[in-house]
Amino acid sequence: MDGTVRIDVRKERLSKSTGSPLDSYADDEFRDSIATVDSEGRRRWIYPKMPSGKYHNWRILVTIVLLSLLFAGPFIKINGQPLLLMNIIERKFVILGQAFWPQDFVLLAVVLMTFFVFIILFTVVFGRIWCGWLCPQTLFMEMVFRKIEYWIEGDATSQRRLAKEPLSFKKIGKKTLKHFLFISISVLIAHTLMAYIVGIENTLSIISNSPSENIAGFIGITSFSGIFYGLFAKFREQACIAVCPYGRLQGVLLGKDSIVVAYDWIRGEPRGHLRKNQKADAPLGDCVDCKLCVHVCPTGIDIRNGTQLECVNCTACMDACDDVMIKIGKPKGLIRYASINSITNGILNLITPRVIGYSIVLVALIGLLSFALITRSDVETTILKVPGTLYQREPGFITNLYNVEFVNKTFGEMNLHLKVESPEFATIMKADGKAIIVPAEGLVKSVYFIKIPESKVTNARTVIELGIYKDDKLIETVKAKFIGPVKKASDAKRE
Repeated sequence: MDGTVRIDVRKERLSKSTGSPLDSYADDEFRDSIATVDSEGRRRWIYPKMPSGKYHNWRILVTIVLLSLLFAGPFIKINGQPLLLMNIIERKFVILGQAFWPQDFVLLAVVLMTFFVFIILFTVVFGRIWCGWLCPQTLFMEMVFRKIEYWIEGDATSQRRLAKEPLSFKKIGKKTLKHFLFISISVLIAHTLMAYIVGIENTLSIISNSPSENIAGFIGITSFSGIFYGLFAKFREQACIAVCPYGRLQGVLLGKDSIVVAYDWIRGEPRGHLRKNQKADAPLGDCVDCKLCVHVCPTGIDIRNGTQLECVNCTACMDACDDVMIKIGKPKGLIRYASINSITNGILNLITPRVIGYSIVLVALIGLLSFALITRSDVETTILKVPGTLYQREPGFITNLYNVEFVNKTFGEMNLHLKVESPEFATIMKADGKAIIVPAEGLVKSVYFIKIPESKVTNARTVIELGIYKDDKLIETVKAKFIGPVKKASDAKRE
């Protein structure tokens, strides 16, 4: 989309300034290939130039904050519970110290829907700023692993030269040190991820004990370590280009008003190298075709071709271009955060019908989520009639037998009891007469009798509303269906 507009404008400007025919311009080969694959379909290794500049410094600061939170997260407790725990194995989830269980699946679904709608809205307005500034893949790849590579092997030119050199003690030493650090950091990331899954205490237990005492944990950490090492040492930018669906989603999410890392083709074209005694009748744009924006790109694209799937909005090209503009005495911002409409028309419009629509949906989801969290009970109670039973007759009463299950969603023990809220003539009694003590994060099953005077049973089914009390405080209400005998018309008349 962006690339098409840019090429059309460039064709027009080229035809006016040079008189060249429009059909002679064929700089759109990028549409048929990606930068990391050559013409024969083989992997082309990317050696991006070391980035530097204002935006890169801001990204370093953001990375420090986010990675600090990531690695400190398992140790942070709220009311004695983890900040975040996603224990898929035991189907236990803790978010901001609040426990969620399989019974809260609908609530978790709303949380995920809210998160995705927020990402969609954010992308519609600000493009792929998530990828460049917040995504763990980009943060680790560009701000950790590549930094180590630059430190050990040097900048892009030195890395290419080292890759082509024959084996030597110097090359083996550098490669060994680099991959040793890569493996060490991958192991650290794997342990951190494991702590978010099984908890920091269980993770420390896996580390401190023999692998034979916890084979599953050892295999999990080893597998995670291998995956992360392969991802950051070998697979690299292919995760963003070939695996992550977010880059493809931007094709339907971005519009002409979305803010992305964009090249100002109106100001930059026609591009050309600066030369002394340049003729006035062949004016050039501000782009000097230095290709530094291409050299620093971690996915190897040319941002001057417009918004592309591979672009992660990392701002490396912006810093490189600004540095060149300063040196040649031109205004910065040839490559900047901008939308197509802001470049072509000078209009920056963030509030569009799409944005309004997504915002309404997001507000509705947030409202629904807030209501669900506020009204969420600490106990999940399920009451069902005992299978294979209808009703029993006692002198003057009709009795139903029920199985009741209490699920404690909190981290503390609960002493509960049931009370009939309506109708007032119904009574409830526990079969064994014992108190209901539900352990923390556990469940208890009990059997109850509900009695109604036979004279009050007027329907085959009566709805009973029960209250669940903790320390005389009502914490939840549930309903049960009471089955009684079907009265004949003659009996009803006599009564």
